[in-house]
Amino acid sequence: MPRPFDVSVSSPASVEQVHAAFSAEDYWLARLGTMSGGTTLESLVVDDDRTVRVTTTQDLGRDLLPGIVSKFYRRDIKVRHTETWTPSGDQLRGEIAVAVSGAPGSGSAAASVTPTADGSLLTLNGSVEFKVPLVGGTVESFIAREFAHGIPDVQDFTARWVSEHA
Repeated sequence: MPRPFDVSVSSPASVEQVHAAFSAEDYWLARLGTMSGGTTLESLVVDDDRTVRVTTTQDLGRDLLPGIVSKFYRRDIKVRHTETWTPSGDQLRGEIAVAVSGAPGSGSAAASVTPTADGSLLTLNGSVEFKVPLVGGTVESFIAREFAHGIPDVQDFTARWVSEHA
């Protein structure tokens, strides 16, 4: 059964600044450079309507897998991460999908970046699913916690990147 998670994080960066960062290849290369494992930018497309579509792949060797996952999967796992960000009025709407090869896991989220008096607020509502009898719920809880803890780090990185590239 999928495990839901919700995260909201404020940022001093405006919605437009976040959108501009998400549209820039050097932002993604810098962001991916902070991640563990071999993470590659597979594609970055900015449509005429300013919709951003980005796909990354992270190669998680066994030494990078969480302990509970590495006990059940003796091989490397690849995580394909796809994000779509569409401007909508003064907001940015996002759809995020995570597919795992080498293990029966996946995740998805709906996101929004909305303006605040002093920047923006990222809100993410998602779920993760790990289809393994008996331990799937434990793994889902672990991964949901990791996502919830990782999103503020991404927002901090984005705010720093925006301030350095403004």
